[in-house]
Amino acid sequence: MAAPSSRRVPRAYAAAEGRAPRGVRSGQVVADPQGDDVVVFVIGMRINRLRKVRSWWPSFVGMPKMLRELAEADRGLLGVQTFWAGRVLLTIQYWRSAEELGAYARDASLSHAPAWGAFNKRAAATGDVGIFHETYVVPSDRIESVYANMTDFGLARAVGAVPRGERSGTTAHERLDTTEPDYVDAER
Repeated sequence: MAAPSSRRVPRAYAAAEGRAPRGVRSGQVVADPQGDDVVVFVIGMRINRLRKVRSWWPSFVGMPKMLRELAEADRGLLGVQTFWAGRVLLTIQYWRSAEELGAYARDASLSHAPAWGAFNKRAAATGDVGIFHETYVVPSDRIESVYANMTDFGLARAVGAVPRGERSGTTAHERLDTTEPDYVDAER
């Protein structure tokens, strides 16, 4: 394995300094999680039958309502991004703890639990809409992140970012036995 680089800006990105569009961080940054763990929660739906709007519409409009509710009070959600591809609507959420995520999901006074119950009664047995979620509890010292010439995105958007090399533990690629994210010379 090559010796770790001490450069904060890898040579491939050095010329980008001051040239990136407004709102884009030039060079490289890494996410800066402050806690012991980060909870990554991937949740979404797939419209299986487009014409069965009554089956999938409540789920489709329910997620934005839940995200607004989560933005109004600190319930542990650190950040979220939503994506749509074909028939799939997906959100990637970053939570402070699995306990806070579970507490929100089960609280009958908030939006999720009643929507979950209504979905089970109305649409679960129809097959008209599919729903999914994945939950990952990741120790912060096992996270590798690199954002190069990017706007705030993903985990860095949720927890903040620092220039590469400024946060201790930013060499997760060594611990994870992945590639050094500095530079790959394409000419051989």
